[in-house]
Amino acid sequence: MVWKEGLGLLKKIHYGWVILAVCFIGVLAAQGLRYCFGAFIEPWEQEFTASRSMVSAISFVSFIVFALSQPVIGKLIDKYGVKRIFVYSIILLGVTTILTYFAQNIWQLLILYGVISSLGFGGASGVTATIAVTKWFHKKQGLALGLVEAGFGAGQMVMVSSSLFLINAFGWKTTVLLIGGFLLLIVFPLLAIFLKSEPAEMGIKALGAAGTAIKQQQDSIESKETQPILKKGYLFHRGFWFLIIPFFICGFTTTGLMDTHLIPFAQACGFSVAVTGTAVTLLAAFNTGGTIVAGILADRFDNRKMIALIYFFRGMTIVFLVIFLTSAKWLGFFIENPWLLFVFSISFGIVDFAVVAPTVKLLAGYFRGSSLGVVTGFLYMSHQLGSAIGSFLPGVLFDRGGSYTSSLVTAAILLMLAAIVSACLPKQTAQQEAKAA
Repeated sequence: MVWKEGLGLLKKIHYGWVILAVCFIGVLAAQGLRYCFGAFIEPWEQEFTASRSMVSAISFVSFIVFALSQPVIGKLIDKYGVKRIFVYSIILLGVTTILTYFAQNIWQLLILYGVISSLGFGGASGVTATIAVTKWFHKKQGLALGLVEAGFGAGQMVMVSSSLFLINAFGWKTTVLLIGGFLLLIVFPLLAIFLKSEPAEMGIKALGAAGTAIKQQQDSIESKETQPILKKGYLFHRGFWFLIIPFFICGFTTTGLMDTHLIPFAQACGFSVAVTGTAVTLLAAFNTGGTIVAGILADRFDNRKMIALIYFFRGMTIVFLVIFLTSAKWLGFFIENPWLLFVFSISFGIVDFAVVAPTVKLLAGYFRGSSLGVVTGFLYMSHQLGSAIGSFLPGVLFDRGGSYTSSLVTAAILLMLAAIVSACLPKQTAQQEAKAA
C-alpha cells in the first residue's frame, strides 16, 4: 500500500521537476569540473615543469572557446533540442577528462582542456539548462531558473573540494580518471534516461501552461509583440544589448575576477590557508542560497529593478574590500580580523550568481520562439568573454603594481555602470497587460 501511495504521488508531480533535477545534476558535474581548474594548477606545474603563466594560459583559452561556443550551442539547441546537446557534451567531457591522464606535454593539456573540454563545458552550460527550464516551466519559472543556476555554486562546493581531497590522497592522474568515470557512468545515464527536450515529447504541457483565457490573451499579445522583434532582428532590440552589456560585466567581476583571484588575493594579504579556504567555501555556499532566493523573487518582483539592485549591491561589496586597501593601517586591521574577509565572502556570494535568474527570465520574455536559443547563447558568450578578461587582466595589473587594488576599483565602477544600464531595460508590457486582464 505504501509503495502504491508513493507511486500515485510521483504521478501527481509534474515532469518539469524531474527535468529540473537532472539539469541541476548535469550543471553541477560539468561546471563543477570547470571550477576545479585551480586545484590542478600546482600539480600540472610540477608534472610538466611549466610556469604559472603557461598553465594559466590554458584557462584563458578555455574561457575564449567557451564564450565563442555559446551562440553556436544555442543555435544547435534550436535545431536538435536540449537533450542531444546536453548528453553529447557530458560524453565529450567524460572522455576528454580521462584522456588528460595520458598527457605528456603542457600543449596536450591546452588542446584537451583548453579547446575540446571547453566545447563540452559550452554544451553542458547555463545556456542548455536555462533553455530547458524555460521550455518546461511557465509557472514558477524564476524559482526553477534559480534552482538550476544553484547547480553552479553546488558544483563549486562539491567538485572543487572533492578534487582537492582526491589530488592530495591519490594524485591528479587518478583524480581525472575518477571524475571522468563519474561523468560517463552516473551523469550520462541520468541525462540519457530522464531528460526530455520538450513537454510535447511526453504529451503534456509545460508547468502552468493551462489554456486559460488569461494565458491565451497573454500568448496573443506576446505573439504580436514578438513579430516586429523577429523582423528587425534581436541585434536591434534594446533589451538584447541592455542585458548583454551588464552580463559581460557580471562575468568580469564574478567568474573572472573573484572566482579566479580571490585565493591569490587572500594569500597576498597574508591570510592562512585555513582562512582562505573558509572564505572560498562561504562564498560558494551563500552563492547557492542567493541564487535560489533570487529565483523565487524573480517570480514576484520587477526583474529590471532586481537586476539593477543586485549589480549595485555587488559593487558595494567590492567597495567594502577596497576600503581596507587604501592604507597600510587599514590593511593591517583587515588582516588582523579575518572575519572581515568572511563578511565580504558572504555578502558577495549572495549576489554572485543571483542576477542570472531575473536576467534569463527577462530574456525569455523579450525573445520567444526560434530565436531564444541563439539569443541565450549570445548572452552567455558575453559572460564568458567578460570572465576571460576578468581572469587575465587582474593578473597583469598585479604583476605591474603588486596589488589588486586597481582591478577591484575597476570592477566596482563597472558594476555601477551595469546597475544604471539595467535600470533602463524596456518594460515587458505584454505580461503587465495580461495580468491586468
